[in-house]
Amino acid sequence: MARKYFGTDGIRGKANGTITPELALKVGQAAGLAFQRGEHRHRVVIGKDTRLSGYMIEYAMVAGFTSVGMDVLLLGPIPTPAVAMLTRSMRADLGVMISASHNSFEDNGIKLFGPDGFKLSDEVEAEIEVMLQKDLSSQLSKSRDLGRAKRVESVHARYIEFAKRTLPRNMSLDGLRIVLDCAHGAAYKVAPEALWELGAEVFTIGDEPNGFNINHEVGSTSPDALIHKVREMRADIGIALDGDADRVLVVDERGQLVDGDQLMAVVAKTWAEDGRLSKPGIVTTVMSNLGLERYLASIGLEMPRTQVGDRYVLEYMREHGFNVGGEQSGHIVLSDFTTTGDGLVSALQLLSAVQRQQKPVSQVCHLFDPLPQLLKNMRYAGEAPLASPLVKKAIADGQDRLGSAGRLVIRPSGTEPVIRVMAEGDNRELVERVVDDICSEIAGAANRVAAE
Repeated sequence: MARKYFGTDGIRGKANGTITPELALKVGQAAGLAFQRGEHRHRVVIGKDTRLSGYMIEYAMVAGFTSVGMDVLLLGPIPTPAVAMLTRSMRADLGVMISASHNSFEDNGIKLFGPDGFKLSDEVEAEIEVMLQKDLSSQLSKSRDLGRAKRVESVHARYIEFAKRTLPRNMSLDGLRIVLDCAHGAAYKVAPEALWELGAEVFTIGDEPNGFNINHEVGSTSPDALIHKVREMRADIGIALDGDADRVLVVDERGQLVDGDQLMAVVAKTWAEDGRLSKPGIVTTVMSNLGLERYLASIGLEMPRTQVGDRYVLEYMREHGFNVGGEQSGHIVLSDFTTTGDGLVSALQLLSAVQRQQKPVSQVCHLFDPLPQLLKNMRYAGEAPLASPLVKKAIADGQDRLGSAGRLVIRPSGTEPVIRVMAEGDNRELVERVVDDICSEIAGAANRVAAE
């Protein structure tokens, strides 16, 4: 069955467009019914980021869950990985994060976690999809069996302590000057507090959410403000989270960006030296740079790839026994600690390596030279134009031109009407020409469809 609601990272869309109170209520009912297993009193934890629409969606979901007899624990604004952790810690049957991650405030979304803290499988999401299209009124609870809802106040402190415990015993961040960009998002309280408690001198930006400014010119997808602040404060490192804090991007002391591929290289090297890798390698997606793959091979580590999405990385990790994986975008999964990407925990692992080596971040985080890589996003209306014969021919020609020394990845986004065109190889000019030629054909096909 085609997926009508769920994309690569839950349900996402415009608030009061795709994500309506009616849909949120129905998701609460369908997911609540799907996860009522056993005779115990069932409960769900709900966290959110700082978008204005979070209030609307939160209370609609409360109505949905309580109407099918589930108790609701409201966590307030808190990172996605904290919701995953607390779902397990509080023995909830289900966890919900209301967030559209790195998108602007107009969007919102619903991410669901099972009682083990992992994102739901495609199969379980498919079951919920079926229920969303049914009349569930006959399955609602009787009046005396309705659920209750309450707000939980201690969750910030619990998550901060959890994050701090992922560091080696007695590890301190004393002497480090850190600029932290919270993207006006879910980590605006917990991340600065955690770094300060560990001894760092912290300068925070993006920590004044107002419902509208999440990810606006701040955060991991807009690093210019962080780069400027690192240079202004002469900081040792800049750390940028995204709106729900499940991804991280770093800026070194010179103001140079460090992406998720370089961060994974640091973790892979450090953990391999310490004997902490459960298997000799890490898991990435098709978007990770070929330079990372070559570097890992040089130190005896493999790098299997999955389709884009941290859930697919994690599924491969679990199936094949890896404990490190992630995405170039900064979603890094360290399964010794977490069940999903965690920007703060990933940053702490990097800071630990910096403290141990006593070297500048620019040296610690530059383990390989990335190959020239270009990614362009092509918007379209209606059906994705990838079926066009001219587009197919352009893609085949592009792969032939890159040859075995390069890679070409063409994929529709799972969260918006965009086709992502990525190429990489040793020849920068060739990479640019290949991407431009394919994008030109995609634009032409999209225009022809729109004109019909």
